Amino acid sequence: MATPQQRRILVVEDDETIARAVRHRLVAEGFDVRIAGDGQEALAAYAKAEPDVVVLDRLLPGLDGLEVCRRMQAARPVPVLMLTALGEETDLLVGLGVGADDYMTKPFSMRELVARVHALLRRVERASQLAVDETVLRVGEVEIDTAERRVYVRGAEVQLTRTEFDLLRRLAERPGQVFERERLLADVWGFSEAAATRTVDSHVRALRRKLGSGVVRTVHGVGYAFVRP
Repeated sequence: MATPQQRRILVVEDDETIARAVRHRLVAEGFDVRIAGDGQEALAAYAKAEPDVVVLDRLLPGLDGLEVCRRMQAARPVPVLMLTALGEETDLLVGLGVGADDYMTKPFSMRELVARVHALLRRVERASQLAVDETVLRVGEVEIDTAERRVYVRGAEVQLTRTEFDLLRRLAERPGQVFERERLLADVWGFSEAAATRTVDSHVRALRRKLGSGVVRTVHGVGYAFVRP
């Protein structure tokens, strides 16, 4: 795996105090960090710097974070960690729907932010290593092409984000098995924080919106399972 020194992070944050603090911490981790303060500046920096990960504020002057994320993903898919002061589930699901891979709610821990950036990079590396795998998973009406990272329901392709795909594949690998939220965080996101299990819940809700409510079942107090046909 490439070293952190070879990884470039674009931080898009209009609060200069937060931007400087995030940059300082990521630079201390060995990353090459660029900063943008608004949406237009972010898109220009994205095109020029070609970052490996984007840390993106949800609320920005001019173009908001959702539109910035949408345009970035359309130009060149990149892992996006979205920062938000909004706690409403609808806002979180919209962010995931435009291509964000993960999110953190302000105020946040710098230690956790660094852990999530590292986890996103590990997932990209793991996905590239699995690209040679030509396995196709078929469970009921759902077909998952792990080589091309495509998902079909009753023959129609469904567009998933990188994180949604990885979560679905993990659940579908063992239909019927109940995965604890902490286990899914470790397997899919690459870290396990009890306080971050809401991330799993939000992504499961996003999957249900796209695939149907009957694909993933909730085991209350435990976690989730892919429903056997």
